[in-house]
Amino acid sequence: MTKIIITVFTGLTLTAGLLALGATGASAGDSGTTAAPKPPKGARAVVQVSPNPTTKRGEEITITGHCTDGKRLRAVVGGVRKEILRNVRIIDDNPKGFVAKATLDPKLGNGVGPIMVDCDGEAGVTLLVTHV
Repeated sequence: MTKIIITVFTGLTLTAGLLALGATGASAGDSGTTAAPKPPKGARAVVQVSPNPTTKRGEEITITGHCTDGKRLRAVVGGVRKEILRNVRIIDDNPKGFVAKATLDPKLGNGVGPIMVDCDGEAGVTLLVTHV
């Protein structure tokens, strides 16, 4: 599990750096569309959470997304210092469209927390907003 957490945090760091680089390169006057740069190796999984934001403690959430390079979903982790997900179940580990379900911690409060996935070495992260 430690290797998974290290991999996910590495992906989180790389993703945050890419987002910061993308934000500095965009301006309000940009009207053309440009393709996003391909993320570096180790940070190529895409993840979404639904419902987001959530308003109920103990609510079941759905984690979806896709992995690159044909790697299957191996793990889903929620939170940094405290695990915010309970009963994590990978429903479909297909790299072209994975699905997982989890229940939010019943003691969860208001805030923002990361939901991270590990696609066998490729990491992805999104933020879950809670208003409970």
